[in-house]
Amino acid sequence: MPGHRVRLALMACVLALTACGTPSHPPERTYNGRFSATAHGATAGNAVSGRFTVEVQGSRQVIDLTTPIGTTVARIEIEPGRAVATGPQLQTTTGPDAETLVERLIGWRLPVSGLADWLEGRPEPTRPARIQYDGSRISIIEQDGWTIRIDEYSAATSKPRRLSMERPVSSGQPAVLVRLVVDDPDG
Repeated sequence: MPGHRVRLALMACVLALTACGTPSHPPERTYNGRFSATAHGATAGNAVSGRFTVEVQGSRQVIDLTTPIGTTVARIEIEPGRAVATGPQLQTTTGPDAETLVERLIGWRLPVSGLADWLEGRPEPTRPARIQYDGSRISIIEQDGWTIRIDEYSAATSKPRRLSMERPVSSGQPAVLVRLVVDDPDG
């Protein structure tokens, strides 16, 4: 079942993102935190948790997924027109975009391409979305079949600190719930 955990970890964050190689410039934005993910419906229920790092440099993004104790599970690098997944227990796998890559790896789609925007508290700007506000802040984003709830904003950054991303069972795809807790910059 270790391969199943690797695939579920990819699913969870997947939450992610850039092209082959490391960007030569420091990232414009970096997010670190914890994730948990559960999937049920199309198959028996599965759950996984760990840590994530998302780095954004222009249109390139990189996500690293680790176990709760810091062992690397996978890296997803995404740039326009290409996504690459690597990891200690994975063969290098490529796809035309993050969603297709993740579906190829685990058998269903996950909320990948909008993640960097959702972590900023906004919808991905090039695709249709419905948003709801709680006062002056966005509290819910509905995009690409996902409902993204911003459960808490950080006092330190005024950006989302806790997010829940949920998709119901549909077209043979399992129901998925991904929860993220983003670390504040000081730790």
